[in-house]
Amino acid sequence: MNKFGNYLKNSYKELAEKVTWPDWEQLQQSTMIVLVATIIITLIVWLMDFLAGGGLNFLYKILYS
Repeated sequence: MNKFGNYLKNSYKELAEKVTWPDWEQLQQSTMIVLVATIIITLIVWLMDFLAGGGLNFLYKILYS
């Protein structure tokens, strides 16, 4: 149990004294970057899905009509 207590103390000390936390402006900027990247990737995946679905529907119509 002593090892676990030392682990908790060292973890708290590291988080409180050694870690540099972002300020509010940096946090907002990083959040916006992640949000924009997520939207762009979502649009790319949606476009790929839309094109693949349209292409497959076109092939099905040609082959099975």
